[in-house]
Amino acid sequence: MPASILLSPAAATAAAAVLGLLVGSFLNVVILRLPARLAHAWRRDARDVLELPDADADPAPPDLVRTASHCPHCKHRLAPWDNIPLFGWLLLRGRCRYCGAPISPQYPLVELLTGVLSALVVWKFGATAQGAAALAFTWSLVALAGIDVRTQLLPDQITLPLLWLGLLLALVPLYVAPAAAILGAAIGYLSLWSVYWIFKLLTGKEGMGYGDFKLLGALGAWMGPSALLPVILLSSLIGALVGVAVLKLRGQDRSVPIPFGPFLAAAGWVWFVAGDALLGAYLRLAGLR
Repeated sequence: MPASILLSPAAATAAAAVLGLLVGSFLNVVILRLPARLAHAWRRDARDVLELPDADADPAPPDLVRTASHCPHCKHRLAPWDNIPLFGWLLLRGRCRYCGAPISPQYPLVELLTGVLSALVVWKFGATAQGAAALAFTWSLVALAGIDVRTQLLPDQITLPLLWLGLLLALVPLYVAPAAAILGAAIGYLSLWSVYWIFKLLTGKEGMGYGDFKLLGALGAWMGPSALLPVILLSSLIGALVGVAVLKLRGQDRSVPIPFGPFLAAAGWVWFVAGDALLGAYLRLAGLR
């Protein structure tokens, strides 16, 4: 095949979509297994600190790479064709081949979302260093959002590498200059840190977790301080709308915590990919351009 075809925008976008489906399958593993492994490590460390005997009945959860995919109900190892991203779930009609138990729709949704977002960032940035870094950015946000939805955790194992990668890429610079990346990281972290402590001093309650500070700091490292206010406003708006809808649908009261990380991740990704277009549209509507 000619190199011109391989490097065409359409071919690069299609390849990114396929790659995104494959990576989305792995992200499902990360979303499901990483929190369990972290909780196991925390319990082990707590026993060490308290000098308690090891709990033999607390085996380590499956690792992220070496343990083969299996049904969470019957524990049967899945066949390779059952693991085909998106299509495997559709062919199985959402049920385990061996025990008939339902398979969570999370699997195809995460795979499809990752495929679509991957295609969009390569369509935006092309098959370039910017596009490759944007894929890593996108996949990290998908993993963080999925974990936060399930467990209300934003693991340091993902947020901190994302922050440091944004700072290192600024040395090129790939997206923003080093000064903007440093200021974005610092202001992003400190802004939510300040809101957290003000809210806690006024109410005695914790309004968000430390992972939210680190995630906004990472977004600031990738996009600079000018992106922080739009990201916070956009994530707050989306979070308020979705939160009210979810509480009404589930019949829960307002005291039920709703993770903020997925809204930060969504708003950060949208501004990263389409911030210039959104800002231009706003200025035109406001009559400022």
